[in-house]
This record gives sequence, C-alpha cells and structure tokens, in this order.
Amino acid sequence: MTDHHQSTRGRPRVALVTCAALPDLDPDDRLVLAPLAALGVAAEPVIWDDPSVDWSRYDLAVLRSPWDYALRRDEFVAWAQTVPHLVNPAEVVRWNTDKRYLAELAAAGVPTVPTAWVEPGESWVAAAGSGEYVIKPAVSAGSQDTGRYDLADPEHRALAEAHVARLSAAGRVGMVQPYLSAVDTEGETALLFVAGPDGLTFSHAIRKGPMLTGPDRGEAALYKQERIDPRTATPEQLAVAERVLDAVPGGTGSLLYARVDLIPGPDGSPVLVELELTEPSLFIGHADGAPDRLATAITTHLP
Repeated sequence: MTDHHQSTRGRPRVALVTCAALPDLDPDDRLVLAPLAALGVAAEPVIWDDPSVDWSRYDLAVLRSPWDYALRRDEFVAWAQTVPHLVNPAEVVRWNTDKRYLAELAAAGVPTVPTAWVEPGESWVAAAGSGEYVIKPAVSAGSQDTGRYDLADPEHRALAEAHVARLSAAGRVGMVQPYLSAVDTEGETALLFVAGPDGLTFSHAIRKGPMLTGPDRGEAALYKQERIDPRTATPEQLAVAERVLDAVPGGTGSLLYARVDLIPGPDGSPVLVELELTEPSLFIGHADGAPDRLATAITTHLP
C-alpha cells in the first residue's frame, strides 16, 4: 500500500476508498489498478475513517468498499461532505445510503419491489400464511442484517417479528418486502453503468444467484458471499434501468458509476430491488474490458 505522502511526480492521485477490514481493497476492485497505472494515474486504497489521511492530497477519491458504514451512517455521510473531490458525491451518498429512496423512485413511477417501512418504536406483526418476506434495515450494505421468512411457519413468524424488533430497538428503520420467487430460478440481474463522454454508459451485466436461505440469526459479517455469472441484459431490463436512472434526483451527470439491481416481478417484468450509487461491487472481473472502462471513467472525473 502506498504511503499517503509518497510523491507521485506529477501524476494524478486517486484514492480508492475502502474500510479497515479490506485495507487492500476487494479483489474485484484491485483489477482497476493496472489500467489506471497505464493511463498515468497513481491509485491506492485508502481507509475512509483513517484520521491520518489528508484527503486534499488526492485529485479524486472514489468510493469502492467502505462496507462497514451501515451502523455509522451519519458519521459516514458527514465524512463524505469533507472530502474535496469525491465520487459519487456527498449529496448522492446522503440520498442513496438510506433505502427509503425506493419510496421516492416508486412515487416517480419506477417499478419497485413493494415495501412496508417500520419506523423505530413502531410495532409490526407478521400476518400468518401471507407468504415469504424479506426483512432488512433501510441502512445496510452487503446484505447485512437481512433475512428471509416464510410467514406460514410459526417459528419464522416469531423470528421475523424479533428481527423487526431488533432493528427498532437499535433505532433503525426496518423494511418488509415480499420475497420474489423468481430470484430462485432467474436470479437477480445487476446492470452496471460507468461515466462516459455523454454521461452514464452501460458497461455490462451480471447474474447474482439467490443468497437468502432463511432467517437472519444476528450473525455479524461484512458481506454475504454471492454466486456471480456474466449475463446479457435484455432490452426490457435496460429500459427499466434507464427509467430508474432518469428518476435520480439532480440527474446522473455527477455520477462515476451506477448499479441497477432488478428481479422479475410476479408478472415476469423486471422490478427494482436496489439502486446502488454509493459503494457497490461493480463486478469488473466478469466482463471483458470492464476494468479498462472503469479506469477511463475515473479519468473523466479528474479535475
């Protein structure tokens, strides 16, 4: 890891922002280092909450894997506002790190997974026999604190209510969503976009296999392991992704990247599960040319 004060002899300096648990970046993120070097950019991993870092020494700070922010979201948002040249920018971080943005996008006409929101202090009772549901906090990363519950099962109903109560007791907003069964067969499709000369440009797509096998047991993990495969995006998926991006407050002109996660809804049409604009895995190791496309996108954001 490069020392924060090492001279780069005039080359642009880019901080690839990570967390203490991943001081050398996620392996997928490391794939952008060589293409950046080939473009004359000195890039290095930097831990977001390291108090010794002088962020003004970097020409650009790129959010990559600061995945420990979920329980410190206010601190993380405040930190983002202090970084001189951050992508994606601090106002996007504030909006996108609370999944209540889904309600805004739904109100704007974007097809989204139906979501019930449970505020801290509110009670929630699972309806017996109402199918499978996913419960998670409105602020989370890497599927942390996320569980799948079959409300026809009395044990699952009790665990679901305990999950919501646990979030509430911690002052966290809970989300309750129907489990979309198509994820078990079709998987989830993530569409990746990176900055180009005319704004965000589609780069590639991947398939994520099902991850949620049952209730959340309160086990601590930075992120859940995923089964990832390349996927060809359909015209319908691309059209929904464009609708999602068109609804982003303030537009997408300031964005370096975006990830749009879709699952087939009950009628087979794609619906938005999450719009990742803060610290998404970009899966650049799963598409030819993707590391180079991301490196080039980063150079477009250099001052």
